[in-house]
Amino acid sequence: MRPRRRTTALLSVAALTSGLLLTAPQPASAANLIKNPGFETAGADGMPYCWEKSGWGDNDFTFTTTADAHTGAKAMKVELTRRVEGDRKALITESAACAPVVTPGKQYDLGLWYKTTTPDAAITLFRHDTTAGWQYWTDLKTLDLAGNWTEATVRTPEVPAGTDRMSWGVSVYGTGSATTDDYTMDQVPDPVLPPECTGTADQCANGKWDVLPTQNPVRSMHSVVLNNGKVLLIAGSGNDESMFEAGTFTSAVYDPANGSYKIIPTPKDMFCAGHVQLQDGRVLVMSGNKAYPVPGGHGYEGYKDSYIFDPETETYSKTNDMNDGHWYPSATILGNGDVISFGGLREDSTGSVTAELFSEAEQQWQPLWKVNQTWSYWGLYPSMILMQDGRLFYSGSHVFGNNIPGTGSAIYDYGANTTTQVPGLRDKDERDQSASVLLPPAQDQKVLTLGGGNIDSNPDANRLTDIIDLKQPNPAYVAGPPIPQGTVDLGNGPVPQTGNQGKMYVSAVLMPDGKVLETGGALHNRADPVYETSIFDPESETFDPVAVDPEARGYHSSAFLLPDGRVMTTGDNPGNGSWNQDVSVYSPPYLFKGPRPRITSVIDTEWNYGDTQRITVDRPIAKAELIRPAAVTHSSDPNQRFVDLPLSVDGDNVDLNVTSNPNLAPPGWYMLFAVDADGVPSVAKWVHLQGPQALKATDASAHVHDFADEPTGKVVKPGKKRTSQKVSPTISGCDRHYGSINVCVPTDFPAEVKKTTAARCEWLRTNDYGRLKVNGKDDPLGLDRSRDGIACGKKDLIRR
Repeated sequence: MRPRRRTTALLSVAALTSGLLLTAPQPASAANLIKNPGFETAGADGMPYCWEKSGWGDNDFTFTTTADAHTGAKAMKVELTRRVEGDRKALITESAACAPVVTPGKQYDLGLWYKTTTPDAAITLFRHDTTAGWQYWTDLKTLDLAGNWTEATVRTPEVPAGTDRMSWGVSVYGTGSATTDDYTMDQVPDPVLPPECTGTADQCANGKWDVLPTQNPVRSMHSVVLNNGKVLLIAGSGNDESMFEAGTFTSAVYDPANGSYKIIPTPKDMFCAGHVQLQDGRVLVMSGNKAYPVPGGHGYEGYKDSYIFDPETETYSKTNDMNDGHWYPSATILGNGDVISFGGLREDSTGSVTAELFSEAEQQWQPLWKVNQTWSYWGLYPSMILMQDGRLFYSGSHVFGNNIPGTGSAIYDYGANTTTQVPGLRDKDERDQSASVLLPPAQDQKVLTLGGGNIDSNPDANRLTDIIDLKQPNPAYVAGPPIPQGTVDLGNGPVPQTGNQGKMYVSAVLMPDGKVLETGGALHNRADPVYETSIFDPESETFDPVAVDPEARGYHSSAFLLPDGRVMTTGDNPGNGSWNQDVSVYSPPYLFKGPRPRITSVIDTEWNYGDTQRITVDRPIAKAELIRPAAVTHSSDPNQRFVDLPLSVDGDNVDLNVTSNPNLAPPGWYMLFAVDADGVPSVAKWVHLQGPQALKATDASAHVHDFADEPTGKVVKPGKKRTSQKVSPTISGCDRHYGSINVCVPTDFPAEVKKTTAARCEWLRTNDYGRLKVNGKDDPLGLDRSRDGIACGKKDLIRR
């Protein structure tokens, strides 16, 4: 077990109120909310009045009130002489007597003077929640190495709801010292924003959907936003066996600027591959479809091949092979730029238990002996989200059928090679094609999981949402608000959803105003589209229903953010084998709230961790953030994240403070948005976050916190080495005895369909399945009672 996050404060509230002060308290000025900002008033236990020691981890440290002051006679020096992990910090005492009162929704400008002998020092905030008590809030700014007194200023994010007080100070998390003095804190004046609506009242409240005039020319189920603003749409064979047999594999590049598509030669069937952007903006595509199922024989097969797509040349090039086949693999980029992958189906249709690691430094997949292995089967497209300390959180979102054994979610520690089960995920075996997303901002370390179903048992998809706070010592999911209900088309036109009807195939998209758009879905396995869209507010944990995508967006659909702040949706592949090639674009309400702020310049687009980067804007902004571009398929994009950039504001010049922790923002190209106080975002600028190739003494290292350090779930160590996990050939929920391979007759019909030939055939007719050939002699669903080789023919429906 790792050490606790915080040490006990040495100065208690009782001591403050019992006459132990050595001198009269130094009050806060009218403008400055901090008491004893220059440490001039002494307190107990060697600390100044209203300041306390804090920190965690294995390190040697000293706290000293020094005469080497910026002004006055005293300053505070925190020094680490040995460090294995953790930090030390002098904080404003967490008490009603000392901690400044703050107002939810407001922002505060913080300032101090400092000298440092280490680059590993940062301004750290804690907040007092009126329900949960004191807790870590965020790191705001990494302090540049400074031998002389230097001023640092930074603006807080908006104070979260339920917060009444704030504490802050400087964390030292590397060997060396930080000496600080003359702290300031004042509330940012409210901006004067006249209410303005530039659209209809409905558009200003709910946004607007448009179906684009040009269809997607390929049957794409993979959508990757590129660092030039274009979108790579990968289809491979497009779930069409005739295309596979012909060797016709396709991709397209869509340009939102002019609405054009360019067909891209595609060397392999990348249908149901994995993909992620590398740190240089190229796209790593891993595995895909080696073979379609054979009725009565093998299931889908995944190949070992891997490719890289170059946005500049718009071409694919081959990498070395993976160690195993992986149809439906995960793909997560790590803080060092490496990519880790789990799960999927092997070349023989069994489940892969081989973890794979693509080395950023070597630009190749690592041999098996270089990769830690648990020999666990993680399933298909397991959602593996990178945590702030480099561990991976499996959220429970997956594709096809039941979840993994145990609680259905877990924390995987690659270094220790252990998996710890995490409790609280409800109905864990009905989270098939749910969506999971790291909520804004990434610094908060909260994950939202929405909806889901089960293509095998085929119940009504659910409305469940579950939220987990990975900052807690023992994280556990807690129930969130239910997904709002919309309408569902059961074959005879949309009708209101009833009971607990929800949706699977749900998409979740991070938006630049800090909210999450959820859209699309269906009630059952590749059937019964649900028309519902809403916006989730992480601050209030509530949904706001908005305008609905007019197109069905079920299996093989995607939704993703464009650099102009709109959301694009593509695809739908119901069980009858058809494909919706219409494309929709959503303009959120923030695009109807008057003029947008504009980033007029970005001084440098090459960013390092711990940097301060300057931009200029045409009018005041309230926040800025980096959003990692989408690489989404099958409701899964575990790399999607929104990283807050605390501001230091001087008129139209805004300095953005970049996190020092690459696990919060893995290297790569990001969309930079500036957002005003009304939540209206700019059009994004592209910046490249990569970090130095070799760390130097002046470069800050990652400030990692000891979150999730006391999990009580079952710890699973690596199992016995094995080759694979046996899986059912009907893993896709389709009975291959009927129709062509791209048609999916469900192995289990929805519960309301009676288990009779007539009822099943009527359901298939209502869902436009057309003529279905029976493959072979077996008829497990009883659809060919006449034994003429055609399911649901006229003779099959005659009463006998």
